[in-house]
Amino acid sequence: MSLNRVVLIGRLTKDPELRFTPDGTPVTTLRLAVSRPSSKEGQPAADFFNVVVWRKLAELCSEYLGKGRLVAVEGRLRRREWKTAEGQPRSDVEVVATNVQFLDRKGEGPELKEIAEEEKEPLAPEELDIDEEIPF
Repeated sequence: MSLNRVVLIGRLTKDPELRFTPDGTPVTTLRLAVSRPSSKEGQPAADFFNVVVWRKLAELCSEYLGKGRLVAVEGRLRRREWKTAEGQPRSDVEVVATNVQFLDRKGEGPELKEIAEEEKEPLAPEELDIDEEIPF
């Protein structure tokens, strides 16, 4: 048995970047700063994560999020490997988001469910934050 799940709460360090794959699938990248306990010298510290969001959720994040917004991201870790133009191997670990919740106080930004209602398009099950058990 294996488990690959991550949940992070932090602030965006820059505006989301929306792109499209060759077949037209939307994908947005986020850069997330997550606070951690201060160092011994009392200096604030943070870890930084690259987050990839796909499809309708990618479009919503691109449209309604911006630098400084507080979000919760749920997803899985993925390791990517590639070679530079000079042939040097590189790798990176990123979060592939299955859910993004907008956490700013009401009035500071739209909530994901409110946006979905405005769009008149239902969210996919993996995009909803459902706390109750499904009865089947």
